[in-house]
Amino acid sequence: MTISAIRNEPFIHELNIAELAAEGMYREVILTPKPGLVDRHNNGSHTDMDFNLFMSSIAAIAPWFALFVAKGRQTAKQEPRQTLLAIRPVGLACEQAMFRATGGINTHKGGIFSLGLFCSAAGRLKGKGEVINRGALCREVSLICAGMVSRELKHNGDVKTKGEQLFRDYGFTGARGEAESGFATVRIHGLPVWENAINAGYSPEESLLRVLLSLMAHNPDTNILARGDLKGLRYAQRYAARILRIKHFTGSRFRQALLNMDNAFIARNLSPGGSADLLAVTWLLANFPA
Repeated sequence: MTISAIRNEPFIHELNIAELAAEGMYREVILTPKPGLVDRHNNGSHTDMDFNLFMSSIAAIAPWFALFVAKGRQTAKQEPRQTLLAIRPVGLACEQAMFRATGGINTHKGGIFSLGLFCSAAGRLKGKGEVINRGALCREVSLICAGMVSRELKHNGDVKTKGEQLFRDYGFTGARGEAESGFATVRIHGLPVWENAINAGYSPEESLLRVLLSLMAHNPDTNILARGDLKGLRYAQRYAARILRIKHFTGSRFRQALLNMDNAFIARNLSPGGSADLLAVTWLLANFPA
């Protein structure tokens, strides 16, 4: 399926947040070193993907973000759930574009989900003539996703997705719960760390690395859970929190600690992909007024 095949009305150009969404994906993958994740240094805990594959994936996904914005704007006067229904075909088609670019490898399904929601929320806000800032975007995403956990996870039918299985086994709501909360983990543990790091004079790259550690320390990352069960998740959370607690830890010593952490994660086959998605969201929201 192509963009034109699922578009019923003229394309609406909303380049600002659409471009920022793609840029958020790019900022995430080039950030180095990231423990267990694909970056410019290595493939982390992954044997089926690398940096170039991620770049191809981003190139395939990027054109779709403006369509998420357009669908949000077209459904702005309707109930929020109507926006969710309207963007689901867009999300599925975007995923197919990703899979074609990657040879069937899932590089960015989580990113499509989260960043697509923010693009749709921006479209709704613009369509209603409302201000677009961090709080408004997060509230609108929460409204769009209201009841998602109950509808899609808290049912008694057969388990169809990995997210449903992890909810059954551990009770973690994953990306759906994060979205329904208006990305509370980002608001509480991502954006404040970014602001504090930038204000303290850290470079944008080191600030983002600190954001990633904070997200890893607090996010019940279902990607880690799927690869290393609850023991692996707790190990990753404690490791990230321990590095953040070290005072005056910066520069080459800080980067070496992350390289050591990367080796430890690779040895345990851990990859904090959920936190990587939240990092891209944090970067996106940081570009809007509070």
